[in-house]
Amino acid sequence: MTKSNETVVNARDLGLTFETNDGPVTALTDVNLDINKGDFISFIGPSGCGKTTFLRVIADLERPTSGTILVNGMTPGEARRKRAYGYVFQAAALYPWRTIEKNVALPLEIMGYPKGEQRSRIGRTLDLVNLTGFGKKYPWQLSGGMQQRASIARALAFDADLLLMDEPFGALDEIVRDHLNEQLLKLWDRTNKTICFVTHSIPEAVYLSTRIVVMSPRPGRVTDIIDSPLPRDRPLDIRESPEFLAIAHRVREGLRAGHSYDEHI
Repeated sequence: MTKSNETVVNARDLGLTFETNDGPVTALTDVNLDINKGDFISFIGPSGCGKTTFLRVIADLERPTSGTILVNGMTPGEARRKRAYGYVFQAAALYPWRTIEKNVALPLEIMGYPKGEQRSRIGRTLDLVNLTGFGKKYPWQLSGGMQQRASIARALAFDADLLLMDEPFGALDEIVRDHLNEQLLKLWDRTNKTICFVTHSIPEAVYLSTRIVVMSPRPGRVTDIIDSPLPRDRPLDIRESPEFLAIAHRVREGLRAGHSYDEHI
């Protein structure tokens, strides 16, 4: 699978300032970033640096107050109306009274897909996330990792090219997280989706990504963009390789530099 030069997300001089009772709070400032089709981009930075806010701007859940952003050449609002992305939240957010297959079907029902196509899409996406045979189960009958895989299936069900993932594995234990990281890479390789992934974990960001976007403390700005030289085929033990450790070191240094910059302004 070859990487495309087609731009999926284009942000220029992007800024977002929230008005609060205590005065304005600048969440993002001067963000310039291009995300190409087939990229796996991780956003990493301290809490409150604007990682999730940037994802929410792409998804038209927040509106920028300066600069521009295009998603597939459209405004985020147009992209949302055209169902250009799927969104996976920190918590699986599955409806407990719906079976797994009914949870996955929800966006398809809203979008008016015929019943037959719903069934085929549900089967296909459950297979993609290795949940075939669990469609009749309810969320409370599945482990946390399986619930999160069901959430990913729901986001994939209508086949959007862009997948936005906001710390989807942050609440899981390390063993489950490692397993899901491996599965997510395989899913990305099979589907050629463009993935924007928010994380606080340096090893997770380095293991998953084609590029890592390092962000500073609020007001959130991009302090470094690191291209990964790692091969697409990444066994977990690649994390012990000199190449992996060198990228992790650069990410760590970028995070430290962002903090020191913040302390001197």
